[in-house]
Amino acid sequence: MCGIVGYTGHREAYPVILKGLKRLEYRGYDSSGVALLNDGLKVYKKKGKVVELEESVVSENLHAHIGIGHTRWATHGEPSDRNAHPHLSNSGELAMIHNGIIENYVSIKNDLLKKGYTFKSDTDTEVLLNFIEDIKKNNGGTLEEALRIALKRIVGAYCILLISNENPETIIAARKGSPLVIGIGKGEHFLASDASPIIEYTKEVVYVNDYEIAIVRPDELILKNLGNEKQTPFITKLDIELAAIEKGGYDHFMLKEINEQPETIYDCLRGRLLPDVGQIMMAGVENNLAALTNANRMVIVACGTSWHAGLIAEYVIEELCRIPVEVEYASEFRYRNPVVNKGDVIIAISQSGETADTLVALESAKQKGAFIFGVVNAVGSSIARLSDAGAYTHSGPEIGVASTKAFTGQLAVLLMMALKIGYAKGTIDDERYIHLMNELNTVPEKVKEILADTSNIKRIAEKYKDANDFLFLGRGYNFPIALEGALKLKEISYIHAEGYPAAEMKHGPIALVEEKLPVVFVATKDSYYEKIVSNVQEIKARKGKVIAVATFADAVIPSMADDVMFVPDADEIVAPLLSVVPLQLLSYYVGVAKGYDVDKPRNLAKSVTVE
Repeated sequence: MCGIVGYTGHREAYPVILKGLKRLEYRGYDSSGVALLNDGLKVYKKKGKVVELEESVVSENLHAHIGIGHTRWATHGEPSDRNAHPHLSNSGELAMIHNGIIENYVSIKNDLLKKGYTFKSDTDTEVLLNFIEDIKKNNGGTLEEALRIALKRIVGAYCILLISNENPETIIAARKGSPLVIGIGKGEHFLASDASPIIEYTKEVVYVNDYEIAIVRPDELILKNLGNEKQTPFITKLDIELAAIEKGGYDHFMLKEINEQPETIYDCLRGRLLPDVGQIMMAGVENNLAALTNANRMVIVACGTSWHAGLIAEYVIEELCRIPVEVEYASEFRYRNPVVNKGDVIIAISQSGETADTLVALESAKQKGAFIFGVVNAVGSSIARLSDAGAYTHSGPEIGVASTKAFTGQLAVLLMMALKIGYAKGTIDDERYIHLMNELNTVPEKVKEILADTSNIKRIAEKYKDANDFLFLGRGYNFPIALEGALKLKEISYIHAEGYPAAEMKHGPIALVEEKLPVVFVATKDSYYEKIVSNVQEIKARKGKVIAVATFADAVIPSMADDVMFVPDADEIVAPLLSVVPLQLLSYYVGVAKGYDVDKPRNLAKSVTVE
C-alpha cells in the first residue's frame, strides 16, 4: 500500500527512482510521481500507472542527483493528478511524500486556512507538509527541528520523505507504523518502503524504527529519536537476489510464485524439520518452550489470507497441543477491548510484517503481558522486531498482490510449531510425531506433482470463467481452504465467491444452488470424507455444477463431480498445503481468461499499512 523511493548520491536520481517505483507496483496504487532537486524543486505526477508518468516526462529535463518518488493508494481524496504525491508546500521550498494516515489533519488544516495557507489537493499529506513549513517559519529553526515538532503533534501513521531547496543533498525521513529501509552505498543512499528497489545497488540496509528520524546525505546517515538523541544504525545484510523479484520467464508473478512453492516450502522446512533424527529445530520455539507449552490459551491475530492460515493452525494446535486457540481479525481485535492476560500467547501472522491493524493489536496485547510470537516473511519487518520470538517463513519476496507461496510458508511454520509444542507437552506420542514429520517432509515433492500438469485446471477455468457466483465448501482442516479459495477467486477474477463449512450449506447457502452455480468442494480423503460425499450429493440433486479437489485414486468423488482437480494423498493435518494449490491455479487461470492483471488486482494493496 503506497510505495516510497528516495535517492541521494552520484547517480542520476530519476532512473533509480523510476525503476524503484516499478519494483513497488505490486503494492497496489492509483497514481505516481517524482520530485527532483536541481536549481529548484520540480515535481511531476500522474494518475494511473508508472508508465503513464514515465511517458508524460519524456521531454523534461530530469537531471538531478537527489529525488523522491511515490506510488499512491488513495485514502484522502480520489485518484487524480492533483492528489498524487509528491506535494509542494505553499512556498514551493519543500516537497514531501508520505505513506500512512494523519488522523487529526482536519483540525490542522482549519488552523492553516486561517493563517492564509491554500491547498491544491484533498490529501492529509499536503496538510502535514504545510504544517511543517508553518512551524519552521514561525520557529526559525531547521527543517529537521520543524519536522520533529510536527510529529509530536500529529495523530496517525506515517513514513515521510522530505527534500528542500535549502538542503540540496539531504533527504529527511521519519516513520511510525509504516516501513522504511535505507540502503547504504558508496557515496550514495537509497530509501524505500521495502528492499525490492534497493537490492540492485547494495545488500547493506538499515531498517528505520518507529519514532526515528533519518537525515540522509550521499556520505552520511544520521538516525535520531524524537527526543533529538542520536541512535546507532544497525546494518543488516540482505539475503535476497535480484532474480527473486523478476518474473523469470513467467507471464505473471502470481504464476511464478505458485510454481515456486515446492522450493519455498522446502526452504521453510530445511534445517528445521529433521525426521531422520526425530527433531524439529526452531530456535524461536525452542528458546521459549516454557511460555508456549504452558500457555493458558493462544490467540492468533491476522488479516486476509493470513487469517485463513490461522484458522488451520487453530485446528492443528488444539488437536496436537490441547491448548485452546482463538483466531481473531486483527482489525476487530484491536478495537473490541479483548481480554488478554499474562500467560496468553499471541501469534501474529503477516506476510509483510507491516500490517497496520496487526501491529497495533500486538502493541496492545504486549502491554497487557501477553507473549508475542511472530510468523512473518519479510526479514527485519516491524512485527518481527516487536515480537518476543518468532519464525520466518523464508518464502522470498512475494510480488503478486494475492498471496500464494507466503500462505503455504505460513502453514508449514505453524504445523512445525504445533508438532514441536505438542511433542514437548506429551500430547502426541512418538509414532504420531514421526508420522507427521514424514508427511510434512513429503509436501514439496507432492506440490511439484500437482504443478507438473495444470492443463486440466486451465480447462476448468475457461469453462466457468463467465459465472457470476461461486460457492466453496470444505470440512475440518479443509474448511479454511474453501475460504481461501473463495478469497483468491474474488481477488483475481472479481467474481463473487463465498466460502462455507460444507455442513452449514443447509443452513442458508443451499438456497443459491441452481444449475448455473459452480460449487467447489475441497473433498480430499480424510475423516470427514463420507460426510462431504453426502454434501456433494445434495448439490447434485439440485443441479448445481460440482468442481472437486479430490485425492488421486479416489473413485467416488470423481464419479459425482462435473470437474475434478486431483492432489496426492496426505494426512489430513498436512493436506491443506496440497489442496490449496489447485484453487490458487483456478483463480489465476480464471483471472487470465477474463483478461485481468492478476498481479495487480483493482483496489487491492500488497501491504496494508493503514487502518
